[in-house]
Amino acid sequence: MALKTTDLCDAHADELQIAAPLFRDFGGTAAFGGPISTVHVYEDNVLVRAALEEAGAGRVLVVDGGGSLRCALVGDMLGEIGVKNGWAGIVVHGCVRDSAELAQLPLGVRALATNPLRSEKRGEGQRDVPVAFAGVTFTPGHYLYADADGIIVAPRSLE
Repeated sequence: MALKTTDLCDAHADELQIAAPLFRDFGGTAAFGGPISTVHVYEDNVLVRAALEEAGAGRVLVVDGGGSLRCALVGDMLGEIGVKNGWAGIVVHGCVRDSAELAQLPLGVRALATNPLRSEKRGEGQRDVPVAFAGVTFTPGHYLYADADGIIVAPRSLE
C-alpha cells in the first residue's frame, strides 16, 4: 500500500475514524487497505473461514470477536486461505495463533494478542453488519487503511 495513514489523516481528518492503538501487527504485510467486509462472532471462527473462502478482491476482513482473549479466531490455515483468495488483510478484535507462520504470509494481520487455543466451531454469528470496537464503527463497504502508525476508516476510497 503506497498510502500512509499519517498522510491520509493530514488530508482527510474530517471524514476519518481512527482506531484506538490496541492492535499488534502479526502479518507479513505491514501496510494494507481496502473495502471492509465484517464478521461478528464470539469464540467461534466458522463464519471467519466462510468469509475468507470467498474471493477477497482486495478487501479487508474485520472480525469482531468481542475482544475475547480466551482463544484464537485466525491462524495460519485461515491466513493461507485469505492469501489464496485475494484478501488484503484481516483485523481481529480478539486473538490469532500460529503467529510465526502468519508473519511469513503476504497478508496484513492485526489483532489484540495471540492465544494457542483454537476457537469453537458452532457457526454462530453475523456477516457483513456494522461492528464497533476500538472507538470505530466498521461498516461493510467503507475503506480501512492500516500501517505501522495505526488503523483508520473512511466512508470512501481515498486512493
